[in-house]
Amino acid sequence: MVYGQIFHQHSPDDSFIKVNVGGFKQRMEHTVLKRFPQTRLGRLLCCSSKEAILELCDDFSPSEIEYFFDRSPLFFCYILNFYLTGKIYLVEGLCVVSFFQEIEYWGIKECHLDLCCSNKLHELMESNELQLHSSGSSTEELSALDQNTDMFEGSWCADLRRNVWNRLENPGYSAAAKAMAIASLSVVIISIVAMCINSMPDFHQVDGNEKEIENPVLTFFEHLCVLFFSAEFLLRLAVAPSARKFLCSPLNIIDLMSVMPFYVTIFYDMTAESESTDLVNVGKVVQILRLMRVFRILKLARHSAGLRSLGATLRHSSQEVGLLVLFLSVGISMFSALIYFVEKESQESELQTVPIGWWWATISMTTVGYGDTFPVTPAGKLIGTLCIICGLLIVALPVTNIFNKFTKFYQQQHKTGSCTHSCIYGKF
Repeated sequence: MVYGQIFHQHSPDDSFIKVNVGGFKQRMEHTVLKRFPQTRLGRLLCCSSKEAILELCDDFSPSEIEYFFDRSPLFFCYILNFYLTGKIYLVEGLCVVSFFQEIEYWGIKECHLDLCCSNKLHELMESNELQLHSSGSSTEELSALDQNTDMFEGSWCADLRRNVWNRLENPGYSAAAKAMAIASLSVVIISIVAMCINSMPDFHQVDGNEKEIENPVLTFFEHLCVLFFSAEFLLRLAVAPSARKFLCSPLNIIDLMSVMPFYVTIFYDMTAESESTDLVNVGKVVQILRLMRVFRILKLARHSAGLRSLGATLRHSSQEVGLLVLFLSVGISMFSALIYFVEKESQESELQTVPIGWWWATISMTTVGYGDTFPVTPAGKLIGTLCIICGLLIVALPVTNIFNKFTKFYQQQHKTGSCTHSCIYGKF
């Protein structure tokens, strides 16, 4: 029999097709399948060759005109219900990823999901995304740890460098590693405190020529901290598995830039016989770069579930943050223009320009309220009241979703954190 004759022969079964899904057999009417021509079964009716049929199913029997699919027979019951009702429902106990894979295979769109299951699906998707991210973060941490450890193989003093590197980079590696991390953090805090105290006029000193000089005690602590940072940086560079990768790290670049100006200033002090403008400019650069030590606190993110959760929340809340900025921008622009038009005639009001109105609307909508700029007319006070109320509503709407994400990330970090530390201890 010529294959093409199968599609043109007349029999009582012409209006049906036989479907075999994982051993579950079912006859389906052409009229039912034609209601959804874009689905996999609907496209079978348009096939005119065996090659085209085998692109849509796993096997085909020309003699019995039976189509074989190597898929879950339990889920196919929901597919049958979809063809009869036009709605697809969530499968209890089935992973949301598997659910999407199944409906994608059968060519069913998410828009066919019934309304009663739509909200539940989005909740499951969000929860699954958080779990996948947390698991992925833990996997990435372990993979990076394994990769750095493997890079020591075949290098000079591999075992010694590996042990020192793990103690410098992983505070949970041993008690000595934790002690070194605490010592490093303490020096960072001492350096920041000394920098802050050095800016206070009460601690300034002058020499015999009434020239302002640095406090010797604070200078001693500053030099001690810089020496510690220098020794730590050089030690980490010496034992790093890859010097190029180490020097390209943003945190290590900050460490280097916070130390180098100190030595540049010492070099100029030794070579310059008198004060010069260049030396003064270098000193200003040093003071600016000293502030970069504050960013060393970001290293705590590797050991703090809260900071990791905060970073993950900000990365996964870009839409909410974007909406918050958009809403605030619209509100600030609108209320700044309104307050300008009602306050510009008053001599007592400071809201005489739209840019000043922007500042007032910003601190009002964010409920900061410095009180440096405020309306004085009755109409301006009414607009100010509306501005504050709208600011409360605008800020509250997206912040709720951001807070919920942070809570879920924080809980998931606690669950995966113990597993990560167990793997670290287990490997070493």
